[in-house]
Amino acid sequence: MKAKEIGNIGENMACEFLLKRDYEILQRNFSKPFGEIDIIAKDKDCLVFIEVKARKNTDFGYPRDFVNKKKIEKIINVAQIYMMENKIFNKAFRFDVIEIIFEKNEITHLKNAF
Repeated sequence: MKAKEIGNIGENMACEFLLKRDYEILQRNFSKPFGEIDIIAKDKDCLVFIEVKARKNTDFGYPRDFVNKKKIEKIINVAQIYMMENKIFNKAFRFDVIEIIFEKNEITHLKNAF
């Protein structure tokens, strides 16, 4: 499986995982030239920006380890643009990471990851 395929399968799995927990998926792959947010969802009254990291195994570390400072900065900047474009003000929001390890058939949802 190629990295892009793993990413797409991971995002689909993450959406299914969130929907089963009563999240509302607002948008997928919100992209700007300087970055992208994999999933934008609503958890009750909270807007949630979600980075999905999927890996075949943990041979090179856990997927969450690949959400580094540079990636976090990009996600935050893109989230600000999303909120401005959609005129979202004074609303609770957070940044989550969903980690998927295929070999272990494991999904971990890290709320307020950064």
